[in-house]
Amino acid sequence: MNEKTEALTKKQQQILDELNNCAHEVSGQQLHRTLIETSSNMGLTTVYRHLRTLQLKGLVRCRNLPKGETLYSPVNRDHHHLTCVDCGQTVVLKSCPIKNIELPKTQTKNFELLFHTLEFFGLCNSCRQRQKVAET
Repeated sequence: MNEKTEALTKKQQQILDELNNCAHEVSGQQLHRTLIETSSNMGLTTVYRHLRTLQLKGLVRCRNLPKGETLYSPVNRDHHHLTCVDCGQTVVLKSCPIKNIELPKTQTKNFELLFHTLEFFGLCNSCRQRQKVAET
């Protein structure tokens, strides 16, 4: 157990454990359904409140999709994405292209870095082809 996880409540630990058990990112609603199925009596508002707390502790990252949905995953899962702005299809990059980048110390000296996200937006082949057909 590390310093960040020592002060977690039982419900926060349940949420973090469930996120670690998920193979992919999940929405707050998906996470809530999973917790209900595993007999955790936790309301949807409580799930979102604890997700926000875990994010502020640097244990959970969130990713906002172009259509407004937010997905959550543990910070230790360092995934980055290519996302289609039309259909929302997402491709996970095999590695982090900025993993070894160093930020200027003068800009970060009064800032505690918790995590980073990197996402590229564009059009997938299907949406690009569909748009070409629509233009003709």
